[in-house]
Amino acid sequence: MVALAVTSCKTQQVFIYVKHPAPVTVPPDIKSIGIIDRTSPTKETESIDKLDRIVSLEGPKLDSVGKRGALQGLSDELLADGKITEVKDLTAIDFRTSSMGNFPNPLSWDIVESVCNENNTNAIFSLELYDTDTRILHVPYTQGDAKEKLLAAVLEPNTSIETFVTMGWRIYDPRDKAIRDEFTITRSIVNSGSLASTAIAMTGRREAVKNVSVIAGRDYATRLLPYDITLTRDYYVKGSSNFKIAKRKAQNGKWDEAGQLWEKETTNPSSKIAGRAVYNMAIINEINGNLDEAIKWAEKAYEDYGIKLGRDYVPILRDRLRDQELLNYQEGR
Repeated sequence: MVALAVTSCKTQQVFIYVKHPAPVTVPPDIKSIGIIDRTSPTKETESIDKLDRIVSLEGPKLDSVGKRGALQGLSDELLADGKITEVKDLTAIDFRTSSMGNFPNPLSWDIVESVCNENNTNAIFSLELYDTDTRILHVPYTQGDAKEKLLAAVLEPNTSIETFVTMGWRIYDPRDKAIRDEFTITRSIVNSGSLASTAIAMTGRREAVKNVSVIAGRDYATRLLPYDITLTRDYYVKGSSNFKIAKRKAQNGKWDEAGQLWEKETTNPSSKIAGRAVYNMAIINEINGNLDEAIKWAEKAYEDYGIKLGRDYVPILRDRLRDQELLNYQEGR
């Protein structure tokens, strides 16, 4: 934990850099996972899918290239972190979806357990939704019907094409029969140029879709990773000579020495000075990661001395304590 002081008037701000728990909690003993793909259409929805590809200007391989990229990005990022030690590609299992463009109904737990048991995995990460949608952003003004307008767009040298890539994931934990996460990511790519140069343009667009899908897959994996945040706290710098010295020590990063000076002032005969010192003891304890002690000091500052900053600080510290407990669980501590 790092703290940085910024000067104010009777108080000073300190920025505390801490690690925040991941948005998604996966039990730390889940080490081996399988990745499946549920986005292939059924026979009933295949004709709708083909029509959608035509309307949205999708190439025949655009989705398949993008899905491979998404799965690759997810797998690479999970393994890079190290908490997941094995990622198995189970996309050969022929899952189908009857829900085009939306999340399908969750898999039954019998199916999830069967897949995990047969492949010796602890959980399943499922690509439940994948869709590319392409729109022409710049269409030259022209008279005529839709065909004439499309022809004008094809011949226009500065046509811009925006492709949206949307993917949805679920995490199935069969042991607790829990869906640990259900989340959708959308990214977009803009290509410019003449649609008339189709071979080069479509090849480049497929590569762009693959690349952005890899990035989106990696981004999804980061939902399982804790991340750094910056917290802002106010502490007192005025009240006695010890407060002035402690201020300078804090500015030089000597927080423990500043804390020793504040502790001396907790017995000051002036209740105003003592209350400020008691409150500052909550700050130094949070900086040092002693959240239980920080809560005690903050409560004392308000209850015994009427320091309103202490009253507001207590629920903040309790939230931090819950976050820290969750972070410890996520990291297997």
